[in-house]
Amino acid sequence: MKKLTTGLLVLVLTSSIAVANAQQKKDTIKTKEIEGVVVTALGIKREKKSLGYASEEVKAAELTGGTTNTGNVASLLSGKVAGLQVNTNNNFGGSSNLLIRGYKSLSGGSPLIVIDGSPVNNTTVSTGASFDYGNFLSDINQEDIESINVLKGAAASALYGERGSDGVILIVTKSGKGNDDGSWGVTLTSGITAGFIDKSTFPKYQNKYGAGYVRDSWNEDPGPGGYNYANFVDDASYGPRFDPSQLVYQWDSYDPHSPNFGKATPWVAAKNGPIKFFETPITYVNTVTVEKGNKTSNLSLSYSNMLSNGLMPNSELRKNTISARFNHDFTDKLHASVFTTLTLQDTKGRNETGYSDNIISGFRQWWQTNVDVLALRDAYQNNGGSNFSWNRLSSNTATPQYWNNPYFQRYQNYQSDNRTRIFSYAQLKYDISKNFGITGKLSYDDLQMVVEERLMNGSLPQVFGASGLNVGSGYARTNVKNAELNFDLFFNYKFNITEDLNVSGIAGGNVRRNTIDNIYMSTEGGLSKPGLFAISNSVRTILPPDENYSKWVTSSFYATASFGYKNFLFVDATYRRDQSSNLPKANNSYGYPSVTGAVVLSELVKQPWLSFWKVRANYAEVGSSTDNYRLVNTFKARGEGLFDQPSFLANPNLKPQRSKETEFGMEAQFFKNRLGFDIAIYKTKTFDQIINLPVSPATGYRTFLVNAGQIDNKGVEVQLNGVPFKSDNFTWEVNVNWSKNENKVIALNGNSQNYLLARYQNGVTLNARVGEAFGALVGSDYLYDANGEKIVSATNGRYLKNENQIIGNVTPDWVGGVRNSFRYKDFSLSFLIDVKQGGDVFSPDMGYGIATGLYVETADYRESGVVNPGVNPNGNVNTTPTAQPHIGGRVDGYNAMPNKRFVYDASYVKLREASIGYNLPKSILANTGIRDAKISIVGRNLWIIHKNLPYADPETGTGNGLAAKGQSIGSLPTTRDIGIDLTLKF
Repeated sequence: MKKLTTGLLVLVLTSSIAVANAQQKKDTIKTKEIEGVVVTALGIKREKKSLGYASEEVKAAELTGGTTNTGNVASLLSGKVAGLQVNTNNNFGGSSNLLIRGYKSLSGGSPLIVIDGSPVNNTTVSTGASFDYGNFLSDINQEDIESINVLKGAAASALYGERGSDGVILIVTKSGKGNDDGSWGVTLTSGITAGFIDKSTFPKYQNKYGAGYVRDSWNEDPGPGGYNYANFVDDASYGPRFDPSQLVYQWDSYDPHSPNFGKATPWVAAKNGPIKFFETPITYVNTVTVEKGNKTSNLSLSYSNMLSNGLMPNSELRKNTISARFNHDFTDKLHASVFTTLTLQDTKGRNETGYSDNIISGFRQWWQTNVDVLALRDAYQNNGGSNFSWNRLSSNTATPQYWNNPYFQRYQNYQSDNRTRIFSYAQLKYDISKNFGITGKLSYDDLQMVVEERLMNGSLPQVFGASGLNVGSGYARTNVKNAELNFDLFFNYKFNITEDLNVSGIAGGNVRRNTIDNIYMSTEGGLSKPGLFAISNSVRTILPPDENYSKWVTSSFYATASFGYKNFLFVDATYRRDQSSNLPKANNSYGYPSVTGAVVLSELVKQPWLSFWKVRANYAEVGSSTDNYRLVNTFKARGEGLFDQPSFLANPNLKPQRSKETEFGMEAQFFKNRLGFDIAIYKTKTFDQIINLPVSPATGYRTFLVNAGQIDNKGVEVQLNGVPFKSDNFTWEVNVNWSKNENKVIALNGNSQNYLLARYQNGVTLNARVGEAFGALVGSDYLYDANGEKIVSATNGRYLKNENQIIGNVTPDWVGGVRNSFRYKDFSLSFLIDVKQGGDVFSPDMGYGIATGLYVETADYRESGVVNPGVNPNGNVNTTPTAQPHIGGRVDGYNAMPNKRFVYDASYVKLREASIGYNLPKSILANTGIRDAKISIVGRNLWIIHKNLPYADPETGTGNGLAAKGQSIGSLPTTRDIGIDLTLKF
């Protein structure tokens, strides 16, 4: 991999240098055109050359032009920005996690999302159930985006105060302009995408043994005809060897509608394994945009419709988005801008995530290779939609032991949700003079969502509802309202102090009001009338609704000053002060300064081969507040005068979390923008973190809230661009990004050495440990001797374990991407290679699936066992084979092996995007009313070129947030998505 990357860079550099000199006369690019104008914090437009911090812009064509429509803008940034890590899971309508410059906080963290200068909500809904409801950035229509600018460091995001500590993603929407003749412009885009399972991300089953945990053992005494019974109750495949001459009563022998009813059938592996359970996901996206503009006004209207089904049966997503943007100059001095977007989304049948009650966990961990999944479909359909399971208690009892019929679970126990999202802003700007102006802006972000979860009568009892009891049926409903209102008022100024020195900036303030209003209710004891999903249809008296209402206010003022001297020296200073109602009065006001400097050396060094050269440096402080109502303990009503005491002890003396960062950078362009680079190095210290630390249960609490902990981050980011070849008919462009972030937990609270972040299966945990990188995986390791040899028991041949050891870390060594774009006349071709190197993932799937005998590697040691490499406790080389190899989990798996056995390197190399496009010639479109037409074949996740995690995609997690990254459990297989896009402009 390293040689491949190095070779590519050498090719780009040498090709660019060799070809550039021969073509310099054709290129007349100016410095301003090379750098351009970008949108920065608060929607302020700046010349990029004047910026003293790292930012990276992604234009709409680079964002969406080479890939399928994912329905989530966040996922489109993967592999395109240095320093930005994107983790996209496979959940239907699921989340994409964004992380800039590593984890700075013990609570995780993600960047602030801003649209045209106004913040928007990018959180997710949590209902206590195991579903991923997606991050709310997916409500943004990608066709509305003109560009995205990533503000990476503290200096770039300091103007956003407490919300800018994890970086900022700035989205700029398109403004309408219409056709050159003043008529309406109409753009129609239409696409269809199909997904095909990447079989390297799904288990490969062995086909030599069937149901059971013991190789030579059957479930019961022989039945009629002397035939054996399969081990219905055991959800494993470590049982008797398959033999087509041996007849066995299996689960479908009791299905009255099955051709095998009442019969013993040959003992063979199933013809249709779980991979046949999945369907082909198809996505249709159609968007129409109309726009018109003149010197004083422009208008853009768009409507987008997305229809999609998932891999799982009975899954469907319908999303409609309407947006409008209007800009108008009332006079030469008074300007107005209005933007609004409405998203209506209905989703049915999201997949379960995690361990319990997850069908995919069953397929990966607890399955019988003799069970035909399509026979289960027939059993569900032919028995009136009842729960006819393969996992029956016995030949006489059809009640499921561990697992429902997967089709019953998908069609009867499905969840659904509908979401309404409105984001709007209105801005009025008045130019007092050529040097001064005033702007007022009001923005509103409102999200309302209803989530319904169902458990049909006849289901295997599971934890469900407000009381958390095991029930065989039930219904739960969550109503969510999340609203944010922002008002900004600021003055802008710009004037020349002398002929060579100018200054510009803004001064103003912001008031933000947030409101959350959530209500959760469920039935208790099951459904009284089967199939009637209503709270009132409860067997027992329902508990009072769980109501969470909160609101908070943040008031701020800010000011900036940007000095430019002779167009080559630039110095900026910013200051913002926030006052938060979530902190105590003595500590609720806090400031964030920044100072940056940039020197454009190419203004001093005039060489024909040097197009642009700049060095920059900055220092900034940012921080963050805490959630609402954490200063004093609050109590939750449970009815009849009963109240629940919180599990954590609030702290009335909290202070804001702080982060200090220093950054240096250099960027340059050579040979008329044919070759260039942008390099940044940074160091960040984050302290006074607000965390819940364990406390003695004798206090009546489990944790207490404190300001504690320090995490240091340092890293380097590199961007390279090159044009190895350019002519009138053919162009080849290459863009490379690479970044490396190192972090370390410096301190916690007092003598505390470990902070628990998440718990996984088999006792593995995700932690912040003092002296270690953030995100340490802790569990049992092998026991080693003084020479580093693994120690094996001389009695049973299995490895000895050493508990509570660091066995991995989720933080990658580096991430990067390489994009190649080719254009020949009217044809275009592009592809993106996305790379993550390092980081670890714990796989309970592998630990369980090997113990139960599912995977192909378990088929050949059940007779004689395995002699594990290593030494016995006396130092002799081990020669003892594993004992009892005929019993599941005695040779390998979660019981026989330490957790370290199932920690894998999470590196990957992916062909993330690829596209082939053709622009129809103008001669063909003449007299058709169509100005432009393009048809493209697009693809996403087409090839996992390299990975180390067996049978799964190392990128996928269980959902949104930090805890989702550390384990691979029950995830859907990855699909290779291929589609056709058509764009017509009238």
